[in-house]
Amino acid sequence: METPVPLEEAVKAVSAERSATIGLPAARNLFDHRFALTPEGAARMIERGFKVCMERGAAMGIHYPDEAYAARGVTIVERAEAFAADIVVYLSAVGADDVAAMKRGALLLGFSHCGADDAEALNKLLERKVIYLAIEDICDDSGRRIFGDVLREIDGRAAMAVGSSLLADAVHGKGILLGGVAGVVPCEVMIIGADLAGLSAARSATGCGATVRIFDNNIYRLRETLSALGGAAIGSCIHPKVFDSALAAADIVIAADISGPGSTVDADAMRLMKRGVIAFDLTERPGSAFPAMQLVNLDLAQSGDTSPDEPTRLCYINAGNAVPRTVAMGISNSFVAMMDDIVVCDGVTNALKLKAGLRRAAITFLGLCTGAEAARTLGCRAVDINIFLHFS
Repeated sequence: METPVPLEEAVKAVSAERSATIGLPAARNLFDHRFALTPEGAARMIERGFKVCMERGAAMGIHYPDEAYAARGVTIVERAEAFAADIVVYLSAVGADDVAAMKRGALLLGFSHCGADDAEALNKLLERKVIYLAIEDICDDSGRRIFGDVLREIDGRAAMAVGSSLLADAVHGKGILLGGVAGVVPCEVMIIGADLAGLSAARSATGCGATVRIFDNNIYRLRETLSALGGAAIGSCIHPKVFDSALAAADIVIAADISGPGSTVDADAMRLMKRGVIAFDLTERPGSAFPAMQLVNLDLAQSGDTSPDEPTRLCYINAGNAVPRTVAMGISNSFVAMMDDIVVCDGVTNALKLKAGLRRAAITFLGLCTGAEAARTLGCRAVDINIFLHFS
């Protein structure tokens, strides 16, 4: 009689691990078109083991229907369920009622200015021990801002695209081409600040044939920017007479960085500018570069009269949000890279301990206020997250 031989049998393995859920709520303001992930970006998250939940109609601002996301594996949910995810990505100002729907200890990814001046929402974030990271301040291991640099580049390009369109508008603009033609001089573009946004704006402007003047008191940064442009632009430090002369001749003025002295265009300097001039404030505090000008928020899809007969001079802010789909495509890549870091570090808290570039972006952390702006809003002292994590 033969001895029975045991055979292998396939057994279904059940993992005790639960994949993290990413929530994508819709902006409350109908005019706010910003959104974090394209369908392709969401699919890449799902490939990495995340479950992605999107509020119904959330991506309409970037002209993607719910079906495009559902086809990539995204679950379409109601607003409360999107905010109840482990990781919430929300690029608008978060309200206290939305925070109330979040899990305790969840991760919120958004812009630093969205909610940093709302004391009620901040208190709710602290109460629920939410980790709030400002995406524009997140850096990689080399100190480069993985979201911020993409957004700055888009800001510069978008400012020139919008500015060129406004100049060419025959009704509300001057009805002129940015680059001119044979026998017609090109427009003049003045850029304050030779940072990444200034360089991007200059590249677009010189590519259209405009005359470009860049001002910056940082000689090394100015030299690098002019070198990258291959001699297509004129560079100068901010000397008052030279600066005022360029201001008086400019058809488009872009303030990318006003950290240097004399770089702000106050009421007296504004009077030197042409009627119908188009100004863009791309600084971290929109409106600070041109304090005497009427602001036009491109988030709200507004436009104004910049014709030569109109005495007002307008300053446009949030230029990058005039192209929200490009913003979504640009930052989707950065989200994938950041989520890979979180997965490798086995969780958000560990990632913050191991990644200095994430720590610097923390606004709230497990019941502690770690952001300077948020602390000022709450009237308290910000906790140094580096010291806290070191001793925890």
